Amino acid sequence: MIIESLQLITTEDNQQVAVWQVADDHQATYIGQNVLMIHGAFSDKRILLGIARYLAQQGYHCYIMEWRGHGASPKAKADFNLETVALYDVAATFDYLFNTLGLSSVHCITHSGGGMCLTMFLIQHPTYIDKVNSISMFACQAFGAALTPKRYARVLMGRTMTKALGYLPAKRFGLGSINESYFTMKQWFNWNLHRNFASSCIKKDGQLFDYKAQMPKVNAPIYSIAAAGDVFIAPPSGCQLYLDSYNNRNNQFREFGVAKGDLDNYNHGRIMMSQNAAKEVWPTVLTWIKAHSG
Repeated sequence: MIIESLQLITTEDNQQVAVWQVADDHQATYIGQNVLMIHGAFSDKRILLGIARYLAQQGYHCYIMEWRGHGASPKAKADFNLETVALYDVAATFDYLFNTLGLSSVHCITHSGGGMCLTMFLIQHPTYIDKVNSISMFACQAFGAALTPKRYARVLMGRTMTKALGYLPAKRFGLGSINESYFTMKQWFNWNLHRNFASSCIKKDGQLFDYKAQMPKVNAPIYSIAAAGDVFIAPPSGCQLYLDSYNNRNNQFREFGVAKGDLDNYNHGRIMMSQNAAKEVWPTVLTWIKAHSG
């Protein structure tokens, strides 16, 4: 029987975030491998719960971190952006997993902005990189959504609308169940419009921290999964560009779509959570994890 248990942990800036453990309650099935999952914007643990249960049935212990103000995590005490999630929420989760629970290593599975947050965290906390056995990133990119004039116009229009409303109406546009504030989404819009991946925090020397330049430091093997029908948030060309920036020949890229012989022209959400994804995408993640479980 698959069970889900909740633990609220406290971040360095005194915000609580939810960490869910998803596991088979028969301890004999546990194979000694652990998986940390991080969702992206517009969502919560529900988008990851299917693949978490799937892996739990294979004997893995899975942990799903919910961003502040999302799912079971209490309402955020102040405005936050992707970097806040990375440097506080993800940092507290890694501390909990390794220093409280005593795990020795993890595999990571992320969706969309969850992959960006993991990247920023690992760059700022490189001592944890060797504790990550593998990473599987679904629909993740930070600076490749506006590579053509048409896509640039679409992202610019999205930023203008989000700024005017004060939030991005994700529910209205079918992006997810949670509307994100302009403050949260501003980084993503600017990264893509300027094709960079830089911190919003000015360093003492007056320069912005350049995450893009530091991405090769994250040398854990990464499996990047792109959706052929994802035309706004994470188009396949953007996912490929993001993966290439790690400059690791052990990484792997795969686009899923009908033209590739797959069951669906997946969009941003269905590539992570759908019946077809369960049939043909999730098993490739399991294969990736098994290949890097030594």
